[in-house]
Amino acid sequence: MFKDFFKRRREKQDVDALTHALYRLIVAQSRDASFYRDRLVPDTPEGRYEMLVLHMWLVLRRFGSVSDTKAKMIAQSLFDLMFADMDINLRELGINDLAVGKRIRRMAEAFYGRVAAYDAGMEQGNTVLAAALDRNLFQRVADVPAEHLNWMVHYIRAQTEQLESLSDAAMMAGQIHFRKAETI
Repeated sequence: MFKDFFKRRREKQDVDALTHALYRLIVAQSRDASFYRDRLVPDTPEGRYEMLVLHMWLVLRRFGSVSDTKAKMIAQSLFDLMFADMDINLRELGINDLAVGKRIRRMAEAFYGRVAAYDAGMEQGNTVLAAALDRNLFQRVADVPAEHLNWMVHYIRAQTEQLESLSDAAMMAGQIHFRKAETI
């Protein structure tokens, strides 16, 4: 009985450690200054959230293709960690306790909407993906030049290819790396 308890506890600790390392990697990539400086992503809390959602979606999408039950645990843990971090960030921005829950709920709904839109874009082609990016990622920028939308579509395709090139074992070990935005 205790053997199984300690085994599950160790597994949970391993997943938590891996999740935190992966989350730091996702956040670091989403904060790459070139997105905001060179690619017209708004350097605002909303723009940074959109970049975080985009990179989280890329990683969760890849974990979804791993045929291991632990992959589902990691994916759920990543999702939970992201929204726990959002909760902390909203409180640090001075949002009162009563409003934080409502904002987190709206952010989660937005997350699922982005996931559906980006998944559709991956399946239906670059035009659909570019439209989703224009609507979501560049929501506050009027008349985003086509070159920025096209670059972002290319960036997503390149990162998807990068993540898909990793073995399932590498994914499960957290050996994920993104391509530098400047090299795409």
